[in-house]
Amino acid sequence: MAESAATQEFDILILGGGSAGYSAALRAVQLGFTVGLIEKAKLGGTCLHTGCIPTKAYLHSAELAENAREGAKYGINTTLDSIDLGAVRSYKDGIVAGKFKGLTGLLKMKKVTVIEGNGRLVSKDTIDVDGVAYKGKNLILATGSMSKTFGLEIGGRVLTSTEALNMEDLPKSAIVLGGGVIGVEFASVWKSFGVDVTIVEGLPSLVPNEDPAIIKSLERAFKKRGIKFNTGVFFEKVEQDANGVKVSLADGKILEADIVLVAVGRGPVTEGLGYEEQGIPMDRGFVLANERCHTGVGNIYAIGDIVPGLQLAHRGYQHGIFVAEEIGGLNPVIVEDINIPKVTYCEPEIASVGYSEPAAKAKFGDDQIETVEYNLAGNGKSSILGTSGMIKMIRVKNGPIVGVHGIGGRIGEQVGEAQLIVNWEAYPEDVAQLIHAHPTQNEALGEAAMALAGKPLHG
Repeated sequence: MAESAATQEFDILILGGGSAGYSAALRAVQLGFTVGLIEKAKLGGTCLHTGCIPTKAYLHSAELAENAREGAKYGINTTLDSIDLGAVRSYKDGIVAGKFKGLTGLLKMKKVTVIEGNGRLVSKDTIDVDGVAYKGKNLILATGSMSKTFGLEIGGRVLTSTEALNMEDLPKSAIVLGGGVIGVEFASVWKSFGVDVTIVEGLPSLVPNEDPAIIKSLERAFKKRGIKFNTGVFFEKVEQDANGVKVSLADGKILEADIVLVAVGRGPVTEGLGYEEQGIPMDRGFVLANERCHTGVGNIYAIGDIVPGLQLAHRGYQHGIFVAEEIGGLNPVIVEDINIPKVTYCEPEIASVGYSEPAAKAKFGDDQIETVEYNLAGNGKSSILGTSGMIKMIRVKNGPIVGVHGIGGRIGEQVGEAQLIVNWEAYPEDVAQLIHAHPTQNEALGEAAMALAGKPLHG
């Protein structure tokens, strides 16, 4: 480096090159700032390398496996011979490698200075990277998240999602600890691959953050698929030996399988990074930034998974764009978790944005909420695809739609219009007038809106 690294200064210095960090970098250079982006591993972070992209590649392979099994139902005499997990892994690795190459090339083309190494906050304007100091007029903390383990030792037959994505062979049976997004997605994949799967969830239901109608529908679909689950009981102990694993539940029940996946959520990566020493407000490892992502210390911001709330890549993207624009004086609109779309890519898929029915009633009052559930049995494209499910819409009485929830095969693709409806505070009467192409699953949103507006067409 021609200039002494010890004195190199940027307008914006970002710690963490995952979804939140690199999106902040890209938006910042568009606004004319000089940007340094520090990453200890690979650009793209969890989402690209061990999260969103690789898991969805596995889920696509799982969908093809199910299609092969069910071909005769549609007049196509296919059979499933076997699952080549090595080939599935190679396919996944190819997708990841291509996206990683594209991202690194994009950052280079946009003249983002990428700094490789372990960064640590050492003052209100300085980050030390393996002994070399870099300064920023503004600092953005974006160090992401990691799998929680609840104190379990990971290794051998006890895995997190990272190890699960790189298994050499398929197990005959698996226990999944956690019935949230990660747990149900892996359970869905493995069941499609022929694995005997049991989910253990300590809370009363699977996907406990979803609307009750969606939860009920998913649990019914999982039972039909043969995915077993124990809800409302926590695990107490996990033991493994050369032959398998044993999970002891709080009610005395003992489950046995070949492997255990620990999918009990993700925690922030902040320990040992100097945040607390610089006065950054923290709670259980999370950075307590305000609604404008500012930490209250100097010109230091925090974005993405280290900030309490939804741990989603697209939330991280929006946080990154928001902070770059905030620093640029553009006064961007606050990123509110309630308006962020969510998709769970199990089979059947779940899509949701806005308030669930209980949350809407708590917010606006029991007597101020109206709901409708449109059954996908009435949707032509869903029948063609062979999926059941529903669209549920929630409105404030005489007011806007505040929640849209869906479950069914491929229903995640409909979350785009759903989030526009909620974020633009559309009334059912507004959406009912929009034309939804036939035959598409998208029509189900229109049908639900028409029903909520008091003029159902096919219901």
